[in-house]
Amino acid sequence: MKKLDNKVAVITGGTSGMGLATAKRFVAEGAHVFIMGRRQRELDAAVAGLGKQATGVQGDIAKLADLDRLYEIVKKQKGRVDIVFANAGVGEFVAPDALTEADFNRTFDVNVKGTLFTVQKALPLLNDGGSIIVTGSIASVKGIPAFGVYCASKAAVRSFVRTWTLELKDRKIRANVISPGTIDTPILEPLPKQAIAQIVASIPMGRMGSADEIAKVALFLASDDSSFVTGIELFVDGGTAQV
Repeated sequence: MKKLDNKVAVITGGTSGMGLATAKRFVAEGAHVFIMGRRQRELDAAVAGLGKQATGVQGDIAKLADLDRLYEIVKKQKGRVDIVFANAGVGEFVAPDALTEADFNRTFDVNVKGTLFTVQKALPLLNDGGSIIVTGSIASVKGIPAFGVYCASKAAVRSFVRTWTLELKDRKIRANVISPGTIDTPILEPLPKQAIAQIVASIPMGRMGSADEIAKVALFLASDDSSFVTGIELFVDGGTAQV
């Protein structure tokens, strides 16, 4: 028997990187996945690669109407949700004296507001005993120059998970955070090679992680393998935030 047989999962930011790798893992373990992404072309390509056990919904988690549409589609097609992986997020480096209100809003609208309402709007469909997984970051516990707004946004979603753990305990819904370190995904492509080399040099394991290494952890938290795990922040960072 597969670990997610007959489960229904929602994954935001599911068209590339960690979200897509997780969707592949979930499908391989028997789940039907609904993936949400902003760009239709990438969404169509992701769904084509995932096959008949995937449904794509174009949308932006910062827009609550898009989230409403996502869950209306889920309700119509499956009628329930077992796993929510609130993975979509954004981040940009901006010096503190150059930071604008627009910069702040862009990050908090997606990372904080979008994550909150991704979970809140799932709750009427989320089965008792379900699993909520949120993508955090080592930035939740580390100060990173010119990245303060992003760091604060990830600390905020980690705080949400602590509260949801208590608020949803009577429904036996587990809520956990995966906090990646530096992961080899397309988001790193704009960085100079020297900058990447400096980042890698700071990782105790001496390399970046892969998107599939995040997906394996997401599968653990989604499945009954983690049946007594809730409220945690699980760092998948090669030791970066641990020493």
